[in-house]
Amino acid sequence: MRDTFRREIDYLRISLTDRCNYRCVYCMPPEGVAKRSHSDMLTLEETEEIARSAVSLGVRKLRVTGGEPLVRRGAADLCRRLGEIPGVEDLSLTTNGALLAPLAAELKAAGVHRVNVSLDTLNPEKFRAITRGGTLADCLAGIQAALDCGMAPVKLNVVLIGGFNDDEIPALAALSSRWGVEVRFIELMPIGHTVPFGPEAYLPVDAVLKRLEGWTAEGTEGVARMFRLPDGGRIGLISPLSCRFCAQCNRLRLTADGFLKPCLHSREEISVRGLHGEALQAAILAAAAAKPADHGPLSGQCRSCSQRDMHRIGG
Repeated sequence: MRDTFRREIDYLRISLTDRCNYRCVYCMPPEGVAKRSHSDMLTLEETEEIARSAVSLGVRKLRVTGGEPLVRRGAADLCRRLGEIPGVEDLSLTTNGALLAPLAAELKAAGVHRVNVSLDTLNPEKFRAITRGGTLADCLAGIQAALDCGMAPVKLNVVLIGGFNDDEIPALAALSSRWGVEVRFIELMPIGHTVPFGPEAYLPVDAVLKRLEGWTAEGTEGVARMFRLPDGGRIGLISPLSCRFCAQCNRLRLTADGFLKPCLHSREEISVRGLHGEALQAAILAAAAAKPADHGPLSGQCRSCSQRDMHRIGG
């Protein structure tokens, strides 16, 4: 499956829910999620059907996201069913880690071999502030459980925020060799109705390299530029603002209420709920064809065109 710019679209991100047990300041407004009826959301069976149709068209990678996917009842069982779809070569999960510890082994047995965990700070008070009530110890326990059950690679997603965690860059990068994980620094994105960060918050990820010494560039993996550190650790830099990687974008996003987003930062959404067979395939192909060349400029002064907060799209 290719878009109109000849990019191969082989990656589907699947949001299971727009609900979350955190209220991260860059992801959702302080009042949290507007409660919606279960009937407004895709059933797990509908989600599986859409995934199967996408795989029949050439998708090979599936990532389960939220909100927080592990608050959705039946998440592990759906992962098992997704992993059993013929043609799926890679099944992964993005989580805040708070509920991961008791579920990690079950998820691994279900076919989730890779996990990304959000970790923006190693300071318990700052963690509580950025998540609006989360507990750092829960997140760290989830990371340890993923490592203990043999998930690999385990990746830590760090949203880089000037004035908040840029002073922790060396400590966060050092987790890579200490824990045997990959640490990926991601530029803060101006999307949705989130905290009105000042311009100083939108640091380019190259600021990470200025805080570290002796690194060696290792090329790219997907949308991340990878670097090897002197202690053997690996970090990745993801730069949606300072160095757009749209030419390498290979993904579609399925929202929990049944829309395909061709681009994270686009207004355009294509409804797939209630479609089956050829009609469903046609809608998926239309979503791929609707992918723009790029998402346009993003900055503290130029916000995303997306009409959704991040928790309603999926990471």
